[in-house]
Amino acid sequence: MSEDIDVSSRPVPTDTALLKDGDWLPSVNFNDRRPTVNLSGSGAIQRPTVKIDLLLLHYTATPTNDYALQLLTTPEGGVSSHYLVDGRGRIIQMVAEKHRAWHAGESEWAGEADINSCSIGIEIQNQGAALTRLPAYGVAQMAAVTELCADIVKRHKIHPKRVLGHSDVAPHRKQDPGAHFDWAGLARRGIGLWLDPESSGDNACPDLQEALLMDLQNKFVAIGYGLEVTGELDQRTVQVITAFQRHYRPSRVDGKPDFQTIRLVDQLLDIIKA
Repeated sequence: MSEDIDVSSRPVPTDTALLKDGDWLPSVNFNDRRPTVNLSGSGAIQRPTVKIDLLLLHYTATPTNDYALQLLTTPEGGVSSHYLVDGRGRIIQMVAEKHRAWHAGESEWAGEADINSCSIGIEIQNQGAALTRLPAYGVAQMAAVTELCADIVKRHKIHPKRVLGHSDVAPHRKQDPGAHFDWAGLARRGIGLWLDPESSGDNACPDLQEALLMDLQNKFVAIGYGLEVTGELDQRTVQVITAFQRHYRPSRVDGKPDFQTIRLVDQLLDIIKA
């Protein structure tokens, strides 16, 4: 999208009924979606097509909602998302869902590197890792996020395994939506997946032999994480383990391949394959 094109007269999208008057604030940062390689329910690779089949959640990492809007709508910011949920639970749309918002950046999931073309992006106002202590999400804010997510996954028929955080698709550079995000609450509404860490054993680490690490890395690849199978506990593997724990075991995020983490990986694979 050219920055000299006037977006002020663009019609309000009719994607969702959750918007209120004044909650369409168009961004100049968007373009057309491109064909992506998607996976069928059986895991088979389909021919490239333009398809929305992934929901990606972020935090803004900004001190205020106004600053987030400035970044997400102006050419100087250079980024965007389809929606922003502010601290009070107000839902703002900036890019029509038919268009490609610029929210995922350098990322990968299930072999696809153009996450922007196959996803809907939601930014949630939260300073995140910009603060020493990660701030929690408000009750009204999470309620709005949940309703918006439920609306999107229903309309686009997005599978729970394709509801992800930015850190899942970009574990080498992102932490959002962070360890305080209520993935369990979303899962209770049928949005995304959640596991039960308490039933998954202790936190001791096994003997990290090459065969075990290769098996664990192959399992992460089967889930969707972008990872090279090396048989070594390299930096990328630690980043993927950290991202997985942040999503599915936020009580302890340390990047260590302990027994509990390995069992949770097996749990997730069983759910995905069922």
